[in-house]
Amino acid sequence: MLNAKLALASHSDHQTIVKLSEQVAFGGSELVIIGGPCTVESRLQMETVAQELQRAPVQALRGGVYKPRTSPYAFQGPGLEGLEILSAVRERYNIPVVTEVMSIAQIDSIVAHADMLQVGSRNMQNFDLLKALGQVEKPILLKRGLAATIEEFVMAAEYIMSHGNSQVVLCERGIRSFDNYTRNVLDLGAVVALKQLTHLPVIVDPSHAVGKRELVAPLARAAVACGADGLIIECHPEPEKSVSDARQALSLEDMVDLVQSLQPVAAAVGRQISQSLRVPQLAVAS
Repeated sequence: MLNAKLALASHSDHQTIVKLSEQVAFGGSELVIIGGPCTVESRLQMETVAQELQRAPVQALRGGVYKPRTSPYAFQGPGLEGLEILSAVRERYNIPVVTEVMSIAQIDSIVAHADMLQVGSRNMQNFDLLKALGQVEKPILLKRGLAATIEEFVMAAEYIMSHGNSQVVLCERGIRSFDNYTRNVLDLGAVVALKQLTHLPVIVDPSHAVGKRELVAPLARAAVACGADGLIIECHPEPEKSVSDARQALSLEDMVDLVQSLQPVAAAVGRQISQSLRVPQLAVAS
């Protein structure tokens, strides 16, 4: 890992703060909780999520508009229409939004509508995409590959940083194993290692790690306890009706309960969850 000249920490207190908005930043004393559905389905869906999650509170919304799917016949996302929904919800509710980028051609349109670009696990070593994202002036959420080593993960971040963008947040989302009871195996040891090796913020995606909603909350609390800087969690107004990843999505009520349950865990490790970001009480648009 000696070639990772930019991502590695130069000393024990070296910590980069990545700003998502004027009120939200990764890497400081406050945890960042990102919540929302796997896929943007409608304006009503996203506004319902934004309103309900103010009670948690979450600091950012997630929603996929370009979806990498194992089957070419599965729903691929709403595309530009979904980006316009995210942009409208972001403006109306004053909350940053995160969405996935899959190709260089999508970068400009996503930059125009979202606050953070997510690189999914399948694209962690899409080096041309990483180079292009190095020239973007917005934060990048980089997810660990399905079977990537810690060194490969760090070097993927190095690709982005070496091309000019230092605003990288790492995301542990589980790696493949021989056991298929859970969707993947959540590697919390990697979270600790990455916090020691690098100066970049590290968050955890327990939803994709386990693939079963009843396992998400305990692992979310464990992630905070071991030093993660935040979480990204799937939730949906009607989880069983989600067009993708329905089995792992929490209800909005369960999402609120989960975030509130994180408060004492965060306090025990010297962290806190911001209570300052509040979504306005507005009528939900149809």
